[in-house]
Amino acid sequence: MTQTNKPQQKSFWVGLLSGGISGALAICVTYPTEYLKTQMQLYEERSRRGMFNCAADTVKRYGPLGFYRGLDTLLYFSIPKVGVRFGVNELCRKELFTDNSRSAIFMSGFISGIFEALLVVTPMETLKVKLIHDRFQEVPKFKNFFHGVYMIYKQEGFKGMYKGPLATVARQSSNAGIRFLTYDETKNFLEKNFDFLPKSAILMMSGGLAGAVNVYANGPIDVVKTNMQGLDAQKYRNSFDCGYQIWKKEGIRGLYKGSVPRLTRLVMDVGLTFTFYEYVGDFISSKLSKH
Repeated sequence: MTQTNKPQQKSFWVGLLSGGISGALAICVTYPTEYLKTQMQLYEERSRRGMFNCAADTVKRYGPLGFYRGLDTLLYFSIPKVGVRFGVNELCRKELFTDNSRSAIFMSGFISGIFEALLVVTPMETLKVKLIHDRFQEVPKFKNFFHGVYMIYKQEGFKGMYKGPLATVARQSSNAGIRFLTYDETKNFLEKNFDFLPKSAILMMSGGLAGAVNVYANGPIDVVKTNMQGLDAQKYRNSFDCGYQIWKKEGIRGLYKGSVPRLTRLVMDVGLTFTFYEYVGDFISSKLSKH
């Protein structure tokens, strides 16, 4: 397996902190595209109308702030989510997969995705999807994030906030494995062949491409996950039944609903996250080395 020069790995705690800060910054910039993606995956008619019509309708009905419904949910969870992703990845690269081969990079990301899915992403995505889905009901039930959490727990218990774990683990593990591998390969290529580019451009381009690859590599998993966590999840026996019903009713296009806003968000989000992570991590490491 092809190997490259091994970069200096950060510690688990530096990765955890740097990732958390980077995740919070990135989600604040990219959340409107996440909002559009989710409603297009939940509503077939909105998917048919396209992202720009959905955006125009959101502004008309709720104003510009309508794009940020459910942001608090993601913001509360993004810090630990991205922190766990990068922290576990650094730990795996440092302790388990030390040869820096492509398989090592992929497996480190894959394992970090499993941890973030089980510890953070499943409840985060469940709450986010239900809050956005509730927004489009004739009579919304949830007044805000905390009221939504209270009502979901009151009506469904803990299981109501932990929907679709299988689909979420499948998405996050494949996401992270593909993402870290694509990022490392692209970054190494750009540094070797386009060394005149500034560091920030190389990081942003490498992360952006990693995000784009994610969209089409596991788009159907993301659609299934969203529907398994929505208010109508009781229609499906399990994740496999959900995917089958979507495919039977809408064909292969149904399994890629929301791809355009998801592509827009992930190119920006992953690019920004990796860029912030490198700079924030270097800053924290330099401060710690002085003490």
